[in-house]
Amino acid sequence: MPDEIPVAARRHALKCLAFGGAGTLFALAGGVLTPTALAAAAADPRGAARLGKPLFVQISDTHLGFSKEANPDVTATLIRSIGLMNGLAQQPELIIHTGDITHLSKPAEFDLAAQLFSRLRVTEMHTVPGEHDTTDATVSEYFNRFGKASGNRGYYSFDHAGVHFVALVNVLEFKPGGLGTLGPAQLAWVADDLKGRSASTPIVVFAHMPLWTIYEPWGWGTGDAPQLMEQLRRFGSVTVLNGHIHQIVQ
Repeated sequence: MPDEIPVAARRHALKCLAFGGAGTLFALAGGVLTPTALAAAAADPRGAARLGKPLFVQISDTHLGFSKEANPDVTATLIRSIGLMNGLAQQPELIIHTGDITHLSKPAEFDLAAQLFSRLRVTEMHTVPGEHDTTDATVSEYFNRFGKASGNRGYYSFDHAGVHFVALVNVLEFKPGGLGTLGPAQLAWVADDLKGRSASTPIVVFAHMPLWTIYEPWGWGTGDAPQLMEQLRRFGSVTVLNGHIHQIVQ
């Protein structure tokens, strides 16, 4: 990553909102997760099958309620993604949404999300909040609808198909400069959650803001994430996912 990114490059990055919502399919083979673009997997099911067993699809930053130039019809974008997921020859078992389900945390936006998500053939969906999901005055709209899994904390874990998933929230407190923050209580919880796990357990960690610093001047990072990464170092297979930046960086 260069030290300085020109304004034109940032404009290009923001344009990724127009096509960033399609999704990524993750397949599991030998304890390792391999990603492929959802549209590519739908177009080439045999190629996707060679990657392993479809385990989950990551979608992000659907921003329901947004209607400006970058993507004047975000609803159509999500409907297209749902169609691609439902049309896969081998259905994934989970959907993971890495935040910014809505654009302004309005009840009508969350209602629309619930209506559209109900069309998914995959019924098990896991989410974390984005900063756009927590802009309402009481920070309650997201948690009223998606907070049960985490006991309204925003962070939680679960196991599926031998993989341990850790969902984190880093948008409720921001460091100076706009970096995401996990906070001491959440980091302590992660340490306790991982303590009894074998180093051979595949781990998937997901949050909204990047958990490594992509570009600090834009707030594309999480200030205390290095402490998290240190806890993950002993595991042999770790996949770390985020949303927020409206593009794919691997």
